[in-house]
Amino acid sequence: MAIRQVVKPQFEARHDFDIFTELCKRFNQDETYSEKLTEMQWIQRLYDEGRKQGQETGVTMPDFDTFWNGEGYIEYPAGTPWVRHGEFRESPDLNPLGTPSGLIEIYSKTIAGFSYQDCPGHPVWLEPFERIHSGKQAETYPLHLQSCHPDKRLHSQICSSDSYRQTYAVNGREPLYISPADAKARGLKEGDIARVFNARGQVLAGVVISEDYVSGVVRIHEGAWYSPLEGGKVGTLCTYGDPNVLSADIGTSQLAQGPSAHTAVVQVERYQGVIPAVTGFGGPQQVQGTHA
Repeated sequence: MAIRQVVKPQFEARHDFDIFTELCKRFNQDETYSEKLTEMQWIQRLYDEGRKQGQETGVTMPDFDTFWNGEGYIEYPAGTPWVRHGEFRESPDLNPLGTPSGLIEIYSKTIAGFSYQDCPGHPVWLEPFERIHSGKQAETYPLHLQSCHPDKRLHSQICSSDSYRQTYAVNGREPLYISPADAKARGLKEGDIARVFNARGQVLAGVVISEDYVSGVVRIHEGAWYSPLEGGKVGTLCTYGDPNVLSADIGTSQLAQGPSAHTAVVQVERYQGVIPAVTGFGGPQQVQGTHA
């Protein structure tokens, strides 16, 4: 699909291609970066490469000028079903996997050689550093917090849009999804502002009661903008609902080093007192002053 420019860059905004070309020029590498091609020449080059690949697989595509200046739309034919490792399953000798043996391996000598306590060379159950089913955390923080990808935005993108945020925010806050049983036990009703907290931090969120969530599990989508009540203060209240202040800043293991966003326990209560304004939006404040 041809995505043509609708509005030219406004004010001091510049195209990414121009920005990086100018940066590389400072190191006398602008032609290395651009390969002496303009933006449109790059678009045509990428299209022509795709057209060549299409010819090899039986997909017919028009030349670039016809495509770009015409409908700007090509619908590919339906593909055939694809099964991961299907070729290996049909003929493992001719289509080995990318493992030392070429086969599915349950044990890895390489990983075992690292001697990681939290990631041995074979599948094994390891007690999470915190969970609601065991340990003292279960008594103090009895709810498991999910912070998965949102369905209303891409990570934190568009969260800053006041008009769009109003289409899903609850009482001006990021939604907190909770089961009817857990809401009732805490005296919460739809639309309330709740305080979600643990030993690491605290946030305000708008209550959404749903039977889609089992008792003991709550959800605040990741990507909500951090909105501290007191900037720079550890443990300060996040006035909008960023779950990052509730999750632990440790890797899933010494090997993987993935985010531990889904391993967090919290408690939820109805927020008491004067509800503070959301602090994370509206842009930076301008301070008038004189230069020395």
